[in-house]
Formats: sequence, C-alpha cells, structure tokens
Amino acid sequence: MTKKVLIAGLGLIGGSLAINIKQSGNFHLIGYDVSDQTLDYCMMNGIIDEAYHEFTEAAVQADFILLAAPVSKTVELIAQINEIKFKKPVIVSDVSSVKGSIMEAASRITSEQVTFIGGHPMAGSHKKGIQAAKGHLFENAIYILTPIHGCTTTDLDALKQVLLTTKSKFLILEPKEHDEMTSVISHFPHLIASALVHQAKNWQPTHAYIPKLAAGGFRDITRIASSNPSMWQDIFFQNRQVMSNLLSDWVEEMSNLKNLLDTGDKFSMYQYLEQAREYRDGLDSQKKGAIPAFYDLYVDIADQPGALLRVIEVLANKDISINNIEILEIREGITGVLRLSFSDKKVQSESKTILTDHGYETMIAD
Repeated sequence: MTKKVLIAGLGLIGGSLAINIKQSGNFHLIGYDVSDQTLDYCMMNGIIDEAYHEFTEAAVQADFILLAAPVSKTVELIAQINEIKFKKPVIVSDVSSVKGSIMEAASRITSEQVTFIGGHPMAGSHKKGIQAAKGHLFENAIYILTPIHGCTTTDLDALKQVLLTTKSKFLILEPKEHDEMTSVISHFPHLIASALVHQAKNWQPTHAYIPKLAAGGFRDITRIASSNPSMWQDIFFQNRQVMSNLLSDWVEEMSNLKNLLDTGDKFSMYQYLEQAREYRDGLDSQKKGAIPAFYDLYVDIADQPGALLRVIEVLANKDISINNIEILEIREGITGVLRLSFSDKKVQSESKTILTDHGYETMIAD
C-alpha cells in the first residue's frame, strides 16, 4: 500500500518538499495549510493529491507528517499531535531552523504510535510562498536530522527514504549542537546584515548618494536582510539566549577591532584580516567537512543581452557541468564579472582553457 505523507504548511520549504516528494511517484501527498488559496494552487498544479483545511483530519490519514510551518506554529502543531489518537505508527518531522523549542515540545508527546525526528533542510530563498517553491531547492544541501531519544535506525531510514529524492546530504546532530552552529553561521549573520542596512540608512541623510553607491560588497553581505521579517523574528526569539550570547561576543569583537584602529596597530590589523581570509577561504575547500568543496572561476563579461547565455553555451557544448553561477559587480554598459563554481579542480581548469580559447578573460583566485 502506498504510504501517505502529510506536508503541514505549503510555503517555500513545505511546497518545495511537496513538489520533490510528489515527483518521486512513491508516496500519496496530503497538504494542509491555513490558506485556501495556497491549497487551491497546490491542487490545481498537481503538487499534492489531497487538500485538508483541518490539521487533525489530515494527520490521522498520514504515515509521515512533515511540519513546515514557522517555529512557534510548529510547536503548536506538535501539541495538537499529542492529542490525536493515532491508529497506526506515524513518523513526524519538521523543517525548523531552531531545534531546542521543537525538541522540547516533541519530548512531551506521549503516544507510542508517534516517533519524532527533528529536521532542518539548510536551503532557502529570499522569496516566500508556494509560488516560489522549487523541487530542486534542496539538491546538494545539508539536511540536518535530530532524532528524539528512542528513535530507531529503521525509523530514521524510513524518513530518509521519503526525503531521498531531495538529493540532500543528511547530517545527524544533537539539538543544542545544531542551534549553536546554525546561530553562528545562519541566524547571527542575518541579524548583522540587518544592522548594516540600518547603519547605511542612518547615514543617508548625511550622504544622499549612499543608495546609488551601495553595491558590490555591501549588496552581497546584506542580501539576506531582504528575507521574510516575520519568519526571522520568530527564529530570533525562539533562539534568543544563544543570539544574545553571540551579540555579546560580537560587541567584544568590535571593541577589540576598534582598538586596533584607534591605536594605529597596523601589524595586528593585517594579522586580523589575514586570519579571517585564511579561515573563510578554507570553508570552501574542507573536503572532510559538511560544506561541499567548490572551485571558482571568474569570467569577465560585457553587460549586454545574451552575454551570460553565451558563456553557458560554450561550456555546455563541452559537457561541462556548472554547480553555481553568480554575477558580480554588474554595471550598465561596462564589463561585469561572472563567478562560476565547479565540483572539482580539473573541471575548473578545463573550463578556464575553453573560455580563454573563446576569447574570454578568466581568472582562478588564489
């Protein structure tokens, strides 16, 4: 009998999971969402097989339940699950980027039919809603799982089977370990990005041209500040103690950096910047770590219609696969820079040769 999967919350993440799991053809997809428009959209586009307006009615049908709501709402849904009289075993997971409050709520589930496995696919977009959902959103992304105590290997493997076609890389972590690490590399940078935008805004009355000049590095480092404020407010407050601790560390770090400037300590400043560069560059090349290694090639292109397509076509004709594409420093009417990322050094080198032979100026950064 075909297993039934309930996706509770059909926004960017839940919708993308639904699209992906539905495309596998191995499961019957049930959708629940508070928005009638979202459910109608999913049914109309074949993203789900059934739509439910009541969570409890949908939950009792399912063999797997994936909670894809905001963190606080997910906690509420877990409480509802604890009240449901399930007649068959069900594996429940979530997609929240904060695990402490989620796992605490899950620990209060008393039903022997329910097995909870925390989850966090580390992928996303600055866009939101079902119309932004993509089946390939999780490909090659880290998908963290935090099994509750007592979870068997069989249960864990069953959930992985549901998520198999996401082509994610699964990583098992303890909830506290997860929250501390994601706070450092994901949550806290978002807070800093928002602060940098506010700083630029505060300087605008003094320097009216700031909006016109705010590009390049500023645009790159503050891009995540364009994300959903409601979602991030929820994340920050669900993980506020860790965030507060990180802010205290940051204030001390900035105080030390200010001291280097005030005292004119050029040697220490150079060492500070060099150590940061070495560590940052190493993040992309740690083959033994969870972060996949990528090899970048920079290509100068003119800001003209079709310029990007021509570069891609040149490499595609040679069966070169590109892992990621990023456009840097594009200005109207002048040369821009295209950053192409490849999975290994050999393909990087081959691509450089191919593009150079076609008249492109290329560079591999040291």
